[in-house]
Amino acid sequence: MCGGRGTRLDAAVEKPLFPVAGTPMVDRVRDALAASRVDAAHAVVSPHAPATRDHLAGDLPLVETPGDGYVEDLRVALEAVEPPVLTVAADLPLLDGEVLDRVLDAAGGSTSVAVPAALKELLGASVDGDGAWVPAGVNVVADDEDALQRSYDARLAVNVNRRADAAVAERLLAARTDTHIDPAAEDRTDGP
Repeated sequence: MCGGRGTRLDAAVEKPLFPVAGTPMVDRVRDALAASRVDAAHAVVSPHAPATRDHLAGDLPLVETPGDGYVEDLRVALEAVEPPVLTVAADLPLLDGEVLDRVLDAAGGSTSVAVPAALKELLGASVDGDGAWVPAGVNVVADDEDALQRSYDARLAVNVNRRADAAVAERLLAARTDTHIDPAAEDRTDGP
């Protein structure tokens, strides 16, 4: 999903093209998908991000949406592909193939991934949403009821919505250490 306006980031470039450690976020997400066991990736674009569309054209198949918002554009995108589908927001620059494979392995069907708001706060990332667990921007959409996968993995906890979030992502990328905050804690999936 790479067609949003990205107004909170207040950047001179479209949000998916915003560089984190010198690389556009959408390229980092594309590379994570390529390193995972995902069979095929599509870029979901909108009129709000024409430079992103141009950047990805010829690299990934494009799914054009009207740009009516994340949920509305996701509905349009899901009509273009067969479920199950892994959806990933373009603002997750810490993703890698391993964490995406772990999401897929844990998903028995439709699954929403959530991270603790406290983890985001601990890392210094912004928290958008209420409650102890907030959406990570990674989901599996299938033809069944939705389960919740709770993850303590920092690679899923840093959505770059603001400049300060980009600084957090760059700090974690530079550390080149395991970004899993609690190695003893296991992700788990809860049923509907």
